[in-house]
Amino acid sequence: MANGETLRRIALSLDGTTERPHFDRIAFRVARNYATLAPDGLSANFRFLPDEQAFKCMLLPAVFSPVPNAWGRQGWTQGLLEPMTEEDLEDALETAWRHANPKRRHR
Repeated sequence: MANGETLRRIALSLDGTTERPHFDRIAFRVARNYATLAPDGLSANFRFLPDEQAFKCMLLPAVFSPVPNAWGRQGWTQGLLEPMTEEDLEDALETAWRHANPKRRHR
C-alpha cells in the first residue's frame, strides 16, 4: 500500500528530482514536472506517453485512469495511492521521470 510519503521518498531518490508547489499540488520535476501529488495525499498524477497510459489503465483499472481533460489525452494519468503497491508506484514514477529527464529520455 502506497501513500504520499512513499511517493515523496521514491520521487526524491530519482536523480535530479526536486519538489516544489504547483498550484494546489506538490510537483516533482527534473527538467519539467513528471508527477504531482494531490493536497490530500491520496492520489497523484503521472506524465506517461499515451500508450503507457493505456497499458497502465488496462493493467490496473482500479488504480490508474486518464486525467479527465486535454492533459489526460496527452498521457497525464491519475493514480490512487492506497490501492497501489510500492512496486507499482516506483514503476510509475520511474516511467514518468524518464520523460522529464533529458538525459534519460531515450532509454
